[in-house]
Amino acid sequence: VQLQASGGGMVQPGGSLKLSCVDSRRTFTNNAVAWFRRAPGKEREFVAVISWNGGSTSYDDSVRGRFTIARDNAKSTVYLQMNSLKPEDTAVYYCATGRSSFGGRNTPYNYWGRGTQVTVSS
Repeated sequence: VQLQASGGGMVQPGGSLKLSCVDSRRTFTNNAVAWFRRAPGKEREFVAVISWNGGSTSYDDSVRGRFTIARDNAKSTVYLQMNSLKPEDTAVYYCATGRSSFGGRNTPYNYWGRGTQVTVSS
């Protein structure tokens, strides 16, 4: 597994961004994939997770209703659509996967991609 997150940038409050996480070795199609983020001076926190086939998703309360996680296994890609962004969403976003078909905030994730910076500011 080799993950690469992309799609970050700077956006005004209320704006949208779509992050992508690509597995260049095309090996995570049977595994859950999660997004985490780390804001400056804070601990890393769970954002969302999607099961191996996309049939199950889970979100942190702070993003539920604004963010949507999805995947396209044919492209070995997981997406995080982020709408109605707030300054408190500013963080480096990481995607991660492990050896489980279903995951949650406390699932062990063995593989992590390099993060992508998201900055929400006016």
